[in-house]
Amino acid sequence: MARPKITIVGAGNVGATTAHWAASRELGDIVLIDIIEGVPQGKALDLYEAAPVEGFDCRVTGTNDYADTKNSDIVVVTAGVARKPGMSRDDLISINAGIVGSVTDEVVKQSPDCILIIVSNPLDVMVTKAHMQCKFPRERIMGMAGVLDSARFRTFISMELGVSVEDITATVLGGHGDSMVPLPRYSTVSGIPITALMAPERIEELVQRTRDGGAEIVNYLKTGSAFYAPGASVVQMVESILKDKKRILPCAALLEGEYGQEGIFMGVPAKLGAGGMEEVVELELTPEEKTAFDNSADHVRELIKTLET
Repeated sequence: MARPKITIVGAGNVGATTAHWAASRELGDIVLIDIIEGVPQGKALDLYEAAPVEGFDCRVTGTNDYADTKNSDIVVVTAGVARKPGMSRDDLISINAGIVGSVTDEVVKQSPDCILIIVSNPLDVMVTKAHMQCKFPRERIMGMAGVLDSARFRTFISMELGVSVEDITATVLGGHGDSMVPLPRYSTVSGIPITALMAPERIEELVQRTRDGGAEIVNYLKTGSAFYAPGASVVQMVESILKDKKRILPCAALLEGEYGQEGIFMGVPAKLGAGGMEEVVELELTPEEKTAFDNSADHVRELIKTLET
């Protein structure tokens, strides 16, 4: 039986780290593609040479030719320009839309039946751009953001309470940016809502730190953005799909009436299995949470308008 084929577009920090996590979990054969000659080939060979040490049996190849990505089962798009200090994700729209649009065209020519996961920022707009180009059914196109945002929230809760991250679940809805909607009452430590463990003002501080999570790392690095946690987050989605785990993971899914929204990609809990994004899980929101979610949707719609002008 042939191994699954995973293509990762963009051999920068996020793409190469995604390849690393995916190889270490033996999720399938990996193709790393980039427009810069030598970079995907060098990083792929370096990673492949780690296989005897780490003991993973999967092939890792690097290329500049989309023909090498033919018949991929999953394609992860990380291509685009990273943020610099002082920039918001939204500042990247015009340049990254062009990149994601052309990448999507090339990918779909070679792998018309693939499942597409977009990672490029600003996430909600880029997954919309990719969908405009490929017209895939919503099961086969989604964006990675919620897993990362939830992981950041979980990390901060763990640091605050001094408990294992393994016992913490967190839920973050909405757009991937300043308008994201972390849900403290759906965030728990061994089933105990964090609202019972922390003062409201402290929770709000952690919520804000989650919203600023990417910028915090950009400000430290100066010349790039986060890549370990984003890479690990997208691989969790890939694993759930390829192994048909049917995990409920937050991702940017195309809503068709859920949460009162239509025709927009938003971060929501979704069941990920062999069919891709198999189901949107609809949570009961309080009026305040619903307002925050709708405001996030309005913000994403405003950004999407810039694609159409």
